[in-house]
Amino acid sequence: MNNFLIERPQYTLSYSRDRGTPNWVSWYVSKDWLGTADRQDDFRADQSLPADWYKVTATSYTGSGFDRGHNTPSADRTRTVEDNSATFLMTNMIPQAPNHNRQTWANLEDYTRDLVDAGMEVYVIMGSYGSGGTGSNGLAQTIDQGRVTVPNRIWKVLVILPEGVNDLSRINSSIRVIAVDTPNNNSISSDWGAYRTTVDAIETATGYDLLSNVADDLQETLERQTDRGPTR
Repeated sequence: MNNFLIERPQYTLSYSRDRGTPNWVSWYVSKDWLGTADRQDDFRADQSLPADWYKVTATSYTGSGFDRGHNTPSADRTRTVEDNSATFLMTNMIPQAPNHNRQTWANLEDYTRDLVDAGMEVYVIMGSYGSGGTGSNGLAQTIDQGRVTVPNRIWKVLVILPEGVNDLSRINSSIRVIAVDTPNNNSISSDWGAYRTTVDAIETATGYDLLSNVADDLQETLERQTDRGPTR
C-alpha cells in the first residue's frame, strides 16, 4: 500500500508504507487557521495506520543527520492545541536535511503566512520523491534500519487567492501559483526562490495530476508558468 489516503480536519495526505513517509500532503492556510496555540512538539507514531504496518516513531530519526521535517507546518495550525498536535504525527514527516528544513523551507513557510497576514488565502500541496539525501552526517538512502526512505527531492505548490468565498470559481489566469522543486541536501541555498519551476515539471517528475479541479484550459495556462513574484 503505497497510496494510503488519510484525511484529517487539518490536512490530507497520501502515505507510502514502503517509504515510511507521505507521498504528498495537502492543506489550506487562512487567517482562521492561525491562532495562539503553542507548538506541541508531541512527535508520535500514527496509530490510524493499519495494525500490521510498521509505524515510524518519534525516535526513528534520532542520530540520522536528518530533521523530522513537517509537511503541514506546525505554525500553519495554531487555531487550537488539537490542530497543532495533529501536525506532529510521524505520517506528516520526511527526513529533511537540517539546513533545508530550518532555512529554505522555513523561509517559504514564513512567506506563506505573510501572504495570509496580507489578506490572501493559500492552498498548498507538498511532496517528495526519489531516494538519497544529504544531511548533517552525509548522504543516506534510508534511515531507521532501512524502514524510512530519505527523499532526494522535496517540492511544493502554492495557489494564492485574495480572501473570499467560492474559491474554485475565482481562479483565473492571473492568479499567482508558486511551484518549487528542491534538492534534499544540507548545502541548499536559503533562498527558496532560486528553486522555482513549473507545476508541469513537478507533474512530470512525480506522475501526479495537480490542480485537477481547475478547468483544463486554465489548468494548462497556470501549470506552464514559472512564478516571478516576490519571495519575502
